[in-house]
Amino acid sequence: MFAKGLPYLAIPGPSVMPDRVLRAMQRPAPNIYTGALHEMTHSLIPDLRAVAGTTGDAAIYIANGHGTWEAALANVVSEDDRVLVLATGVFCKGWGEMARGLGVAVELLDFGESAPVDPGRVEAALRADRAGRIKAVLMVLVDTSTGVRNDVAAVRAAVDAVGHDALLMVDAIASLGCDIYEMDASGVDVTIAASQKGLMTPPGLGFVWFNERADMQRGTLARVSRYWDWRPRVNPDEYWKYFDGTAPTHHLFALREALDMIAEEGLTAIWARHDGLARAIWAACEAWGQAGPLRLNVPDAAARSRAITSVGLEPGQGDALRRWVEQAAGVTLGIGLGRDPASAYFRIGHMGHVNAHMVLGVLASIESALIALDIPHGPGGTAAASAVLADLAQDLPV
Repeated sequence: MFAKGLPYLAIPGPSVMPDRVLRAMQRPAPNIYTGALHEMTHSLIPDLRAVAGTTGDAAIYIANGHGTWEAALANVVSEDDRVLVLATGVFCKGWGEMARGLGVAVELLDFGESAPVDPGRVEAALRADRAGRIKAVLMVLVDTSTGVRNDVAAVRAAVDAVGHDALLMVDAIASLGCDIYEMDASGVDVTIAASQKGLMTPPGLGFVWFNERADMQRGTLARVSRYWDWRPRVNPDEYWKYFDGTAPTHHLFALREALDMIAEEGLTAIWARHDGLARAIWAACEAWGQAGPLRLNVPDAAARSRAITSVGLEPGQGDALRRWVEQAAGVTLGIGLGRDPASAYFRIGHMGHVNAHMVLGVLASIESALIALDIPHGPGGTAAASAVLADLAQDLPV
């Protein structure tokens, strides 16, 4: 009844695409052999480095995030090597399965679905690897399925405390450009991400950033798949080598516009915006949870992502709430991915091109669903969110 009008996709990726990004794609196919497209592509690399916080190299792939999992692995490990996987949800486990499919031995440390990686357990696992078989430690900055945010620098410190030679590899797909992340400052050797979340670009582009140490390990491998090999993609002597074939032209135009928007706002301001909007969402959920089953999946606020929030209810209620807000209010929420039972959970994506009225609209729709579905909840969730935003914005000029 009230869903007519502009729908809102509040899932944790693909995220809302700005009109500027969409308009940047609305153009005829360009000349791929010479000219402006080449110069524009060259201009992307410094800005991609800046978003990831690194002076290392950046390789672009025509792939989704799963493709970058394989690209990163293909350049640093080979069959019969071993990796240590630090799981806080579905996605780092998936990266480990990708490694296993390449013939790599996988050692899994599972930290559950509501708590971050424990650096002490990481240190213990590496100390036990007396033969130095572990070639890489795989972790996520944020797991999209759970909303758990990990302390990457603390994991680096655990690796260093042992004096282990393993590379530290981070999947930052869910929250690059949303949660604070500085690859070099955190001691990360390889970072992967994709275009469709904080980078506000359609799905289809994947990115791998790597430092000299990771590239040195690449040099020890007997062979690397030609398509995944990052070396030809970095400072290529021929334009087509950026992509090992035809350039993803219109995705590149979109990415250029998105990176311009990020530069105009500034990463520090973007991180602050995401932090404030996330805190508003948490305040609403905490108010609703005072008198009912609704709960934030991650109890510790310090371990919550600023890009995605996972919310639990009773079995069946998560699915019912998602259906109601989509059919009655025009808002699409994320499914309870990988949860047991999945029907008890929903996820709110608040990444990239989002602002206060978008988030408040989502929260008001959720509150309406709680009322309509007679799900017990505490009062004042939307009001609590509004109060958080009002407090954070009190110094703005009027």
